[in-house]
Amino acid sequence: MMYEKTSDFFYELPEELIAQTPAEPRDSSRLLVVGQDGLEHRIFRDIKEYFKPGDVLVINDTRVLPARLLGQTVHGGAMEFLLLKRVGLDEWEVLVKPGKKAKPGAVISFGEGLLKGHVLETTESGGRIVRFEYEGVFEELLEKLGQMPLPPYITKKLEDQTRYQTVYASHDGSAAAPTAGLHFTPELMEEIKAMGVTIVPVLLHVGLGTFRPVKAENIADHQMHSEYFEVSQESADIINKARKNGGRIICTGTTSVRTLESASDENGVKAMSGWTDIFITPGYKFKVVDKLITNFHLPESTLLMLVSAFAGYDTMMNAYKTAVDMRYRFFSFGDAMLLTRKEI
Repeated sequence: MMYEKTSDFFYELPEELIAQTPAEPRDSSRLLVVGQDGLEHRIFRDIKEYFKPGDVLVINDTRVLPARLLGQTVHGGAMEFLLLKRVGLDEWEVLVKPGKKAKPGAVISFGEGLLKGHVLETTESGGRIVRFEYEGVFEELLEKLGQMPLPPYITKKLEDQTRYQTVYASHDGSAAAPTAGLHFTPELMEEIKAMGVTIVPVLLHVGLGTFRPVKAENIADHQMHSEYFEVSQESADIINKARKNGGRIICTGTTSVRTLESASDENGVKAMSGWTDIFITPGYKFKVVDKLITNFHLPESTLLMLVSAFAGYDTMMNAYKTAVDMRYRFFSFGDAMLLTRKEI
């Protein structure tokens, strides 16, 4: 049976199961291991028991920009910018609130004038193209003036901004964290390495389009937003060699999966960079990935569709029902799953 309707991916979630704060320590979150023959309930740090020497653990080493800027119009009205992606040297595509005060020609001031945003045009999706005016280094100003762009379902203030970054984050550019990686500690990663597992970075700058709800009832009508990705020659070579030698490719997060599948064909992974709008739904034939570490995703989301394609629709919907019944914590700061690819 093909699952082609958005409503096929709905599940009931009590609001109190949406995690408001991250687990402390990071690797103490729960882990639901989803195999083709059943479920296991573990703690995230136990994940190393599921690795073997020769495996490759793929991570997305993007870093979240403190992309939420609170400023004022020339008339003193409050204005909020959320940086989506850089489109020029000092030009960005941004989401704005309230939109009616951000007409082309408007100037918004941040940090008492340390940073000024000149609205140039409105985008097709209702965002704005903004040119920033400042002295010094833009990224340094952003660190000083910006806030972490937490998803709207997280209503508690984040006391420690680093908890919305992975411990291996190193390349600025994401509007949201690749949250499956938030469970790893440096110590756990060292233990996994010591087992003979190679940890390989790829890059995908996470855009908010990943989390946008699917409005179309037929999922084939949904248009994914594109996101920038990179796979280095070194990473491609390590992954291809491991596959040739019988090692498994274990991806941390849906962003790593989308990156590898965008950079692969029947001959393996290729070194490349560019923009991807790959949309993975049930029926997709995975080329590279064997296992997937992921969080619990929103009902009717493209990410739930991806994991259903990976592990099987019935397997995933049963796993989600069990997770709700057993009161796992959901979404960005929630618990994790380890999935095995369903053989088609």
